[in-house]
Amino acid sequence: MMKRLSIFVSGNGTNLQRIAEYFKGNNDVEIVNVVCNNPKAYSIERAKNLGIPLRMITKAEFNSPEFTEEMRSLNLDLIVLAGFLWKIPASLIQAYPRQIVNIHPALLPKYGGKGFYGEHVHEAVVAAKEQFSGITIHYVNEIYDSGEIILQAYTALEPGETPDSLAAKIHKLEQAYFPVAIEQVLKH
Repeated sequence: MMKRLSIFVSGNGTNLQRIAEYFKGNNDVEIVNVVCNNPKAYSIERAKNLGIPLRMITKAEFNSPEFTEEMRSLNLDLIVLAGFLWKIPASLIQAYPRQIVNIHPALLPKYGGKGFYGEHVHEAVVAAKEQFSGITIHYVNEIYDSGEIILQAYTALEPGETPDSLAAKIHKLEQAYFPVAIEQVLKH
């Protein structure tokens, strides 16, 4: 049976691009739409170039019962948060229990929660002189970055590591592991 995905984005969309390329030609997976909350996001251009329907959303719409019903009507198997920066409303989590996954650019439970996203995470990791960082792919629940962990991948911090150099390493991990983790979740 065809598995149906929706990908939520707020930014550049490199993970969206990688996920779409990974599943291209896979007759068992369809990316039904991309939901974007940022009218300036390059993700919009990527969705258009990939031929994936785009749904722009305001904060009020996103938190409305109508949006949850709209998503439910799509008969999704999985919602993928790929750099999406809004907290998911409880109604959507309840409509899709253990069917919403997120990627976080650190090894949770460290450096997670409200305000820990993007460069803020890498700055904190470098400032704390951690030996390792990485990515965490996890299910989404009502509390930021606290859902059950699906997969973690690690990278060592080198002497002189900067937030930018760490971000580049983390990005490579995301590209390598996120699509594979999504495929594994879809198989269960």
